[in-house]
Amino acid sequence: QVQVVESGGGLVQAGGSLRLSCAASGRFFSVNVMGWYRQSPGKERELVATVSTAGSTNYADSVKGRFTISRDNAKMTLYLQMNSLKTEDTAGYYCSVGYWAISGGPYSDSWGQGTQVTVSS
Repeated sequence: QVQVVESGGGLVQAGGSLRLSCAASGRFFSVNVMGWYRQSPGKERELVATVSTAGSTNYADSVKGRFTISRDNAKMTLYLQMNSLKTEDTAGYYCSVGYWAISGGPYSDSWGQGTQVTVSS
């Protein structure tokens, strides 16, 4: 099973930047897609960005051009560089890791506990 821990959230003024990190650890055969999601009170969790093992990325329209997702496969770490932050980016940010625990086994995903990002005006 994969354990996921996010870090890097905090309070920042609009227009500022933050960098989130997500460390994955545990026993597994292979990790596939890793991604960031966010959720605000009263709203459903939404996709922010994903990145495949090969480096292919996918972004929500609302963050394109401002956020950059990247991963270090050797360190099993995922990053989210967030620039030009807006008040509407305020949310809990969650890391998701897709993986196979054993070769030929079922595909699973693990989630972290989240890290809060608050953008003030």
